[in-house]
Amino acid sequence: MLLYDGACGFCSRTVQFILRHERHRSLRFASLGGAYAAGVLTRIPGLRGIDSVVWLDEVRGDVLTRSSAILRVTRYLGVPWRLAVVAHLVPPAWRDHLYDFVARHRHALTGGAKHCLVPPADQRHRFLDENPT
Repeated sequence: MLLYDGACGFCSRTVQFILRHERHRSLRFASLGGAYAAGVLTRIPGLRGIDSVVWLDEVRGDVLTRSSAILRVTRYLGVPWRLAVVAHLVPPAWRDHLYDFVARHRHALTGGAKHCLVPPADQRHRFLDENPT
């Protein structure tokens, strides 16, 4: 499960990137502003008030945020993206500093335009806050 900022163009484009490059097509998505994510954020105390991408593997009990969540996404995507695993050699505080810098400027990276992700029809079932059409 990946929780992301659904009102952020950069974040929505990142989800589109994942959809284009994934191999397993098993990852599910929910906007941080949606009802599903609200339930998750309430259930997991450490996530209350979070403004970050969140990787959630409820089977394994993994809850990753910020740069660790992004690195887990690259692992999910497989080769060549999985090669980013070398970033684990960088201390998490440094990785998170870079993540925070990008996060602060994410709206400028897409020209300030909000971008609402409309999942392809064959993928809508993987977006937990989407209304089926």
